[in-house]
Formats: sequence, structure tokens, C-alpha cells
Amino acid sequence: DSEGLAIAADGTAYVSFEGATRVLRYPRLDGPAENLPEAPAFRKLPANSALEALAIAPDGTLYTLPEGRLESREPIPVWRLRKPASGKGQWERAFTIAKQGRFLPVAADFGPDGKLYILERQFDGLAGFASRVRRFTTEGAAETVLETELGTHFNLEGLAVWQDAQGLRLTMIADDNFRFFLSTQIVEYRISD
Repeated sequence: DSEGLAIAADGTAYVSFEGATRVLRYPRLDGPAENLPEAPAFRKLPANSALEALAIAPDGTLYTLPEGRLESREPIPVWRLRKPASGKGQWERAFTIAKQGRFLPVAADFGPDGKLYILERQFDGLAGFASRVRRFTTEGAAETVLETELGTHFNLEGLAVWQDAQGLRLTMIADDNFRFFLSTQIVEYRISD
């Protein structure tokens, strides 16, 4: 159950998994995967709520976090692995994310400003999905940059943060999960710095 994707400047791809909780490195996309070190805390994550998001910082440090569960009031841990290209090192807790409302994290990316952007979703049955994007410093200070109403978009689960001449952009994707009542969507927002 692959969930997160981060691509390093040299083209190395990293993939986080929610089922068998781990992060793999693909030095070449057409080659075999390599296991990165596992954090003992990964083994304690609940099924279907594990490593949902993955992002790579400008210095090459990987950051990952679980989706978590609504019924838990515990903050969401964010782990980092410095120099993952070496295949060595240990995951360490970088900071935690306080839960706000009924949103849970589903994707992450570093923006050109060096901040970690985290896409969160809320699901409310027939009312549909709401999405929120918060940006964090690598010490955990947060600010909300986007929040949509329920039903605005489908199940947004992928995030890319980039910049052009008109400013900072959030590009997000939802797939249909093979369900007739969902749609694949690509949505984009321009936000102020």
C-alpha cells in the first residue's frame, strides 16, 4: 500500500508504505528497491493509518508522518532521516503536529521557501471531503494557507508545491479509488508567500 512519494534532486525516488510500514529507496526507477532503516515506532502504527506522507527537504533529509486516527487525541509525529542516500542513519522525531478539527494528514511536500507543506483531509459521509494545507518550519511552527469547505473537491491525497512568476502554487490530486461516485481531479491554488 504505497502512499507517499518524494524525488530527490539526483532523481532517486523514495516511497512510503502504509501496509507493511517502511520507506524504500529507488536509485533508478527501473531498478530494484532498497530498504531504508526502520524506526521502532513504525511497528506500533495502526494498520491503514501508517506512513501516509513523505517529503524530501532541500538538504536531502526525508520527512514522513502517519495519517493517524480521529479517535486518538495524540499529536501526529513527524520523523526525519538525514542523508537517506547513504542507506544508513536512524529516523528521529523532528516535531509533532497538533490535531485541529477532524483533519488528518495525507500528503506532504517541501516548497521552494524551504517549509514543509502538509495536505490534510476531512471526510464527512454524504457531505464529502474538505481539504486543508498547513505549512511548517522544520521546528514545527505552523500556519494554515488553505482550507476548503466540505464537498469542494473529492479525496485530495497528493500534493506538489512549486513556484512560477505569479507566485507559490499548490497542485493536488484525487483519484477515484475505483468508485463510481468519486472522480479523479487535479486542482491548483495560488497562495501568497
